Amino acid sequence: MPLLGPAAMLLSFDVAAEAMAEHDDWHTHEHLPERLSIPGFLRGSRWVAINRPSRYVVLYEVRDLATLTSPAYLDRLNNPSPWTAKMMPHYRGMTRGLCRVDASFGAALGSVAYVARFKPRDEAAASLRSWLREGVLPALPNQRGLGAAHLLIGASAAPMTREQGIRGADASVDCAVMVVGYDADAVSQLSEGTLAMHELERRGATEAVVGVYRIHDALTHAEVLA
Repeated sequence: MPLLGPAAMLLSFDVAAEAMAEHDDWHTHEHLPERLSIPGFLRGSRWVAINRPSRYVVLYEVRDLATLTSPAYLDRLNNPSPWTAKMMPHYRGMTRGLCRVDASFGAALGSVAYVARFKPRDEAAASLRSWLREGVLPALPNQRGLGAAHLLIGASAAPMTREQGIRGADASVDCAVMVVGYDADAVSQLSEGTLAMHELERRGATEAVVGVYRIHDALTHAEVLA
């Protein structure tokens, strides 16, 4: 599978402006290494907005869905470090999806990402998923400027933990599409074409939120061990 595992956790959020610089230091030097040291966490990547809706997107690729509710992970969430506890109150508008990888095409990490989150209407869920995984996403990695395309489906509710209690309850993710590439213009043009918000909504998506992001940092489990 092009992603490193069959499941993933997708987060999107803002951070209070006065805490943004410290957040990036903390996330790079403590948080990503801490998370990627947990058994089953394979790769984590942080992305920052070229155009909003939220400043940050973080993707964790994991060995299986059970990793995201494992005792080792929940222990970290319920026992945050002092630096983590300091940063949590600065989070704004967190969405956190514990997802299965429903489809994944291509093999590139990419430097720019188009991310669309949405909730399918009940009567259109099957046809929308089929349209994405069979009619749209397979061809995208072969287009100029693009490298990979992924469909994530929310599969498990995130339990309340001490970290979440500090920052406030997280919203969930029903479905998300992430398309990555090496050319910012090619990735940005997705918002005007087949994956435009209006086209997703025409196909049965509701509450669609789309944005374009650039890679900010990435780390793998193997790199932490090394």
